[in-house]
Amino acid sequence: MPPSRSEMEIELSKLSSPRIFLVRMLVFLVLCGLVGVVLYKQIVTAFFANPGLNALIGAVLLIGVILAFRQVIRLYPEVAWVNNFRIADPGLAIERRPTLLAPMAAILGGERTGRMSISQQTMRHLLDSIATRLDEARDISRYMTGLLVFLGLLGTFWGLIETV
Repeated sequence: MPPSRSEMEIELSKLSSPRIFLVRMLVFLVLCGLVGVVLYKQIVTAFFANPGLNALIGAVLLIGVILAFRQVIRLYPEVAWVNNFRIADPGLAIERRPTLLAPMAAILGGERTGRMSISQQTMRHLLDSIATRLDEARDISRYMTGLLVFLGLLGTFWGLIETV
């Protein structure tokens, strides 16, 4: 028997999983690793020109990659919570409250029966709160990116000074 219209609407209205973004990130890292293997001798030579600064750049890069993966992975429970909430099955137990969507969970509460309505002002406040939380999470990534650019420029000027 084909799925009913309401089942199809639930399937179409689900939030998509962040898995595709993790796959893209992993593919990019694998490609970078392959380039690193191909250019191994040149990378080692350049690394030992200033091992202290280059090790610092590598450490900051590694921390940034780990934090980027952590940010995407922490979206999994949030997406699962929204999708489970949208099903609106009162008997469905939600094992863990969301972190990023905590204001939304607090406003919506445990009532999951019938159609819900939220005022425009409440919805605006809710969306602003969620946007603020997401911006705070991205601030570290922006800082790491700026730090890597700064360290790269520092290394460039350091090399120029040694050359002169």
